Amino acid sequence: MLYPFTAIVGQDEMKLALLLNAINPSVGGVLIEGEKGTAKSTAVRALANLLPPMETGATAMTVVELPINATEDRVVGSINLEKALQDGVKAFEPGILHAAHQNILYVDEVNLLDDHIVDILLDVAAMGVNTVEREGVSHSHPSRFILVGTMNPEEGDLRPQLLDRFGLSVMVYGEHDPAQRMEVIKRRLAFGDDPVSFVASYAESERALHERLLQARELLPSIIPTDEVLLKIASISIGVGVDGHRPDITMMHTARAHAAFHGRHQITESDLKIAARLALKHRLRRLPFEEQGHDEDRIDTVVTAVLEG
Repeated sequence: MLYPFTAIVGQDEMKLALLLNAINPSVGGVLIEGEKGTAKSTAVRALANLLPPMETGATAMTVVELPINATEDRVVGSINLEKALQDGVKAFEPGILHAAHQNILYVDEVNLLDDHIVDILLDVAAMGVNTVEREGVSHSHPSRFILVGTMNPEEGDLRPQLLDRFGLSVMVYGEHDPAQRMEVIKRRLAFGDDPVSFVASYAESERALHERLLQARELLPSIIPTDEVLLKIASISIGVGVDGHRPDITMMHTARAHAAFHGRHQITESDLKIAARLALKHRLRRLPFEEQGHDEDRIDTVVTAVLEG
């Protein structure tokens, strides 16, 4: 019995990032940073129960977890060369990326994963295809999934090059409002005492959000950014000083998803503000010992100047 997504108290930015990436997987994945016990894994597992299949006719979505100690062959799959050479067949043995197709690929403690494995995951997430090559023998298969990584920054950081490859990033904290914190305890007690009744009490809110996601996915293709919107996105990226063009493209995909989530046919300033916060914070260059908390202020200042300019 899974804890309902709509029963999670607070953590609005985390929940929104997950939903936007689910609406538009081209966003490129979500990295959730935060201390233990902040509903990171709960939200990821609850998301799968909430989502429609990624493609029409696909089976119900599941969460495929990637172990920290997974080898490259375990992740991408392997080819039985002896069988391939002797029998003339590819003899492909599927890996985690095969199982992840049409599902959520969840990497807990992604900062502890080997950098080479993270690179592979992010490459496949971007291309939607996994290719395995061994001694001149190759095999490819579709691997389109919703990528979610979680980590506790106290246990180590991701290299900036890898951070940049995640579309969105959010930081989560424990609730500091006593009333909210009390509500977390009450709901957890209710779920533990009678999970069936607790889940049933959120059935309507889960159904409503499921329908909203379906409608957003249907609306998404019709939301075409205007040149004015694209110019604002480019100006925001230049203003905050991020490298490369990936931030611009991610902001565009995120703004489209946010507009679709709110039933809009055009991207608005509010969509751009949300997209900038989610897509740029982890890509900002920082001075030594500079606190991450200043990032939102820097982004908001630039976004306001661009939108009012």
